[in-house]
Amino acid sequence: MSDIAQKAQVSLATVDRALNRRKGVKPRTLQRVLAIALDLGFISNEEYASLSGKGPMNVAVLLPAGTNPYLRLLGEKVHERAAMPIQDTVSLRCFFIESFDAHALASALRHHAAWADGIIFMAIDHPAVRAAIEDITSNGTRVVTVITDLPHPARSAYVGLENQMAGRTAGLLMGRFIRADTGSVAMVAGSRNYRAHSERVAGFHALMEEMFPGLKVIGMREGHDNAAENYHHTISVIDNTPDLVGIYNVGGASDGIARAITKKMRHDLVFVGHGLTSDTRRMLIDGTMDAVIDSDPEYILETALRLVVNPSATRSRHAVKMDIFLRENLMPAS
Repeated sequence: MSDIAQKAQVSLATVDRALNRRKGVKPRTLQRVLAIALDLGFISNEEYASLSGKGPMNVAVLLPAGTNPYLRLLGEKVHERAAMPIQDTVSLRCFFIESFDAHALASALRHHAAWADGIIFMAIDHPAVRAAIEDITSNGTRVVTVITDLPHPARSAYVGLENQMAGRTAGLLMGRFIRADTGSVAMVAGSRNYRAHSERVAGFHALMEEMFPGLKVIGMREGHDNAAENYHHTISVIDNTPDLVGIYNVGGASDGIARAITKKMRHDLVFVGHGLTSDTRRMLIDGTMDAVIDSDPEYILETALRLVVNPSATRSRHAVKMDIFLRENLMPAS
């Protein structure tokens, strides 16, 4: 590789990028490096033909780590897609990074932009993330946000629910299912730094005030989509709210809330949440949950991939279909 770099009059790093299909090599430089590598016998004719052609687009998917079953399901969909035998247009890799940490997300965006042509990620509304988006897109990396957005002129598109509408839908379900005109309703969210969660909260509040003024929405608690945190928040709110009639889980990890409801024997509570997974499906069947608002993770992934690959996409927001699941309309799990 040192001989190739010397003959091509480029750095060793450039040779490494050229021979490993990494970003940052001009087409003329790439052809010169490959021709010299072939002449020196470092690569075969077949390897030269492969490396000279246009390879698949490198795409990274960044998801928060943690105990959120819906995000684990989305990660599984990414791995299934990456393992497909024919990957002629996209080379896909998935990474789980520290949850709810804007600086960790910004660092990950910059790190993976060194090799990825496009990045799909759940955004955190923070200046550090916006600055990272500006930096990496200026160097040619396309970015698409999923599930929760960060409106910014540099990001290519958002794919996910219209979250204020989702919050209003949760409010309507809650108000209709509660069999009382008065009482308190609690909310548990992941974090206000997720725009999706703050928009759902706003929509939920608005609907409840408009249609069910006798039901009081009490202060939101942040559980960071962590089952243990959600469990302790729910135990606390049940113990300290005598007139509690409902709980809305704005984010994920509903299993923690369900364990607390079971522990306190409060199956009379109306419980509405998000994300149809194996655990929420079980909670619907046993009656712990009343309704689940869902968006198909496979559709989200395929739409985001299409938008990363297609630079001519014009719409910046791509709302996905909102599905509402109750115990009685569950189909057999695939």
